[in-house]
Amino acid sequence: MTTQKILRIDTSARRAGSVSRELTDTIVARFPGAEVVTRDLADSPLPHINEGFVTVTKGAGDDSLSDAQREMIALSDTLIDELKAADTIVIGLPVYNFGVPSALKAWVDLVARAGVTFRYSEAGPEGLLTGKRVIIAMASGGTEANSPIDFATPYLRHVLGFMGMTDVQLVHADRLALDPEGTLKSAQSQVAELAA
Repeated sequence: MTTQKILRIDTSARRAGSVSRELTDTIVARFPGAEVVTRDLADSPLPHINEGFVTVTKGAGDDSLSDAQREMIALSDTLIDELKAADTIVIGLPVYNFGVPSALKAWVDLVARAGVTFRYSEAGPEGLLTGKRVIIAMASGGTEANSPIDFATPYLRHVLGFMGMTDVQLVHADRLALDPEGTLKSAQSQVAELAA
């Protein structure tokens, strides 16, 4: 039997007291013996894409690349390789001001690359990262998951699906400011129901 490979992505700016980190800890622990690669976007912030990166991904030739462009493409390639190698991706998603943390958006912008993680065909866009399971661990103070003011989880589900990752499960601790004890108990129950 092959070893399960997990990519864990933590995005909370907080370390102590971070509920999304606590949830990713608990979720990953449900896969004993798995090989886990951790990408902590608070410990190692990613650069935001810029004109140089966009120019390269639109098809500029290698000969014309600057050192900065080469570095950003190499980083993008590394992040994409982590995704390709993983069977399961566990993403910690604290909701900041109704949306995803900017650190997570920077990661998305570096991994969503035409011709690499998705492509355009006559039938429309096609995701190239198929056959993967994603577990999102959402934490929020007052934004209820899947409510009209939750812009974080629908966005993340959509962009993951766009890249071919359609097996997405959500664990949510979503009203921590209103009922912290009940919310955490509910989230732990959701984790316990996840199939390993």
